[in-house]
Amino acid sequence: MKAYTNNNKRDIQLLAILLFILVFIAGCASTKYIEDYQAIVKKVEIDSIDKAYEEAAYAYVQKDIKPIEGLGINVGIYNIFNTKDGKYRKNNIKPLGSPPPILDTTLVEISRSQIEKFLKSKGFFNAKVTSEIAVKKKKAKLKFTANTGKPFMVDKITTQIPDEAVKSLYLGAKPKFSKLTEGMQYDEDSLAYEREEIYTLMRRNGYYDFVRPYVRFEPDSNKNNNKVSVKLIIENPIDSTKKHTVYRIGKTDILIAPNTEGFTDSITFNRRTINGIRFTDLSGKFRRNPITRYDFIKQGTKYNIDNETLTYDRLYELNIFKNVKIDYLKNKDTADVIDPVIMLIPQKRMSNRIEGEIPFNNATVGFTLSNTYTNNNFLKGGEKFQFQVKGGLQSRYTGVGNIFSDIYQRDFSLSASLTVPRLLVPFGIPLMGKNGIPYTTFSSSYLYALQKDITVRRVFINSITYDWVETKSKIHSFTPLNFEYRFGSVLIDTLNEQNTETVVNNIYNLLLLDRKNFTLGMKYAYSLNADKLLQNRSFVYFRGNIDIAGNLLQGITRLMGKQRGPESGRVLGLPFTQYVRPEIDLRWYKSLGAESQLVTRVNIGVGYAYGNSTAIPYEKLFYAGGSSGVRAWQARTLGPGNYNREVILTQEARAAAFGFDQLGQMKIEANLEYRFVLANKFFGGKLNGATFLDAGNIWNIASGNLQPQTYFKLDQLGNQIALGTGLGFRYDVQFFVFRFDVGLKLKDPQFAPSEQWVISKFFSGGKTFKANYLATHSPDRYRFVQYNFGIGMPF
Repeated sequence: MKAYTNNNKRDIQLLAILLFILVFIAGCASTKYIEDYQAIVKKVEIDSIDKAYEEAAYAYVQKDIKPIEGLGINVGIYNIFNTKDGKYRKNNIKPLGSPPPILDTTLVEISRSQIEKFLKSKGFFNAKVTSEIAVKKKKAKLKFTANTGKPFMVDKITTQIPDEAVKSLYLGAKPKFSKLTEGMQYDEDSLAYEREEIYTLMRRNGYYDFVRPYVRFEPDSNKNNNKVSVKLIIENPIDSTKKHTVYRIGKTDILIAPNTEGFTDSITFNRRTINGIRFTDLSGKFRRNPITRYDFIKQGTKYNIDNETLTYDRLYELNIFKNVKIDYLKNKDTADVIDPVIMLIPQKRMSNRIEGEIPFNNATVGFTLSNTYTNNNFLKGGEKFQFQVKGGLQSRYTGVGNIFSDIYQRDFSLSASLTVPRLLVPFGIPLMGKNGIPYTTFSSSYLYALQKDITVRRVFINSITYDWVETKSKIHSFTPLNFEYRFGSVLIDTLNEQNTETVVNNIYNLLLLDRKNFTLGMKYAYSLNADKLLQNRSFVYFRGNIDIAGNLLQGITRLMGKQRGPESGRVLGLPFTQYVRPEIDLRWYKSLGAESQLVTRVNIGVGYAYGNSTAIPYEKLFYAGGSSGVRAWQARTLGPGNYNREVILTQEARAAAFGFDQLGQMKIEANLEYRFVLANKFFGGKLNGATFLDAGNIWNIASGNLQPQTYFKLDQLGNQIALGTGLGFRYDVQFFVFRFDVGLKLKDPQFAPSEQWVISKFFSGGKTFKANYLATHSPDRYRFVQYNFGIGMPF
């Protein structure tokens, strides 16, 4: 395989810039592709409308004549693929990008009419809208001018509700939701909102047969004084002698289809009815209680559409049914009783997923391969069982031999988990599930990691975790039992005595691996607004977690009269660790319109050992860089502090330490990212873009480290922070977002303060700078640019 050189990278960078320029120019040059009689709409102006209505009125301008927002990259992409011989194609149109907004007088008239109707719906009954078209050099400007007149105000509201029970229910609940008041400006949206609220109110209070057309409004305006009276009418059913019926819930049938294909014509129902529910499982693969637990339509209660919606949501959330349908049958014996029928079609129970990735950077290449087996109904109650086998390696390529002749990292792991859709606790608790299904997860995993000539790690972890939803926006996770047993060792026998000392003294945290110990602790995490992360809204997201270990065991050893002090705590001859590790992730998402968003983020964490321990476990240390951190650095290669690997003096020692993770006991990261759309139509999906600025680092805080430059120093914080910037592309195919970010280093804290702004070297003297770096850091090479691939958003 041919080595990937720095020249190749520079060529790719120049090619990417050139393509961007070409697409931009293609977007700006759209007028040359249209016919002589055509024009492209460059501006739409709406005049003489109050600012409160201007944005909403603009929404009624037809999409095909609206100017393209942003840089016009959408149009540039369309022009590249849909022009021929200097003109736009008439057929065989490729669904890539967006066509330019070509002027169409028919659409202009439709837009004018729609804006006028909109204004009248807002109480401007006498509104008149005119349109003007100005064309110059194939570029058109549209102007819609409105003469709204005075708005009509509601001077009187009356009701006509012949059913006294319905009238009483409405008038009692009206103050809680109504936006319809005397003296307000007439607004059809307020009337529509009132109708919807009345419909929901009725369906929440037993009126199963109630439909929206029963509610209507009769406005009566007096154009002389700009007043309008509104009459609210809630009609009885078609038979005027019949009132609306309040229905109660009768016996429920829960019916599960025999297979994923659905129901057959012949169905034999279960003869037993327990607590008002007859459970019939034609597949024989489900237990009763885990399914009926999330049926909120209870016998004897009034019909309530909220309980129906809740039952739909929870049965789908169990992730064992591909289709859920709820119908109601009128009871033959009792006129005001309806019998629910819940029909469930199972989904495929077992699946197997194989995943892989190929990480590569400069002269390194590797792969990771995993196989995950999943059973979504393991114990016939919606329990999810997963078993994963994962392995990988990373190799250096020096140009001699094949690319895997010098493997310096190997990883292997086994993990299994069982997730039960309820909280398994040894005491009674109220039924949960109104806002989301609670889960209990039992998990176990084993990790083996080998760093050639340096370390070998083995970690065995077992835990029990409870997850529950307080509200749709508030999620809790509590791990009351987390047991971790680790046994690692340092492998430095292959180095000579001098290099052994060099490696031990200059690779911080290395000796943390040369020990056997275990951890017994607990974890807690709380998140706010995680349900909004994929929405283009303005909100604050927060996630905080804390990991505490060793306190219970320390208390037991003290009761047993054991000596206090570092490394003194032992159980069954093994030392246990005692530490606290809090971390917070705070973000502010600001919507800048339908297609753009600004995100700011701060991520802070610290691990502090105390009691019988002097350092937190190696696996609990923090790292910086990577696709969700400071993206101009490869993951686990930034910091800590001002650490620079040139302190490892010999080539042999640096080669042994190559690829060893750079970790710390404290982390601070901050990100600023602007997200925008590039192409709404791009190979069956949407292409979004992002620009970002990242800052951060990791540090050591515990005493005893032989590298003082790795410590956090508040008065030197400015010289210890790394800065990176870059561009990103996100290919959104609805269910997945494939992400590619290009990060560029601006400021690198591993150098002296006067040399940290490496961006100057990128534009001038980069080759000499890299050669000097290689001479003192070989086999490590310096990279100004870092490429990051991922699935999903970075944060």
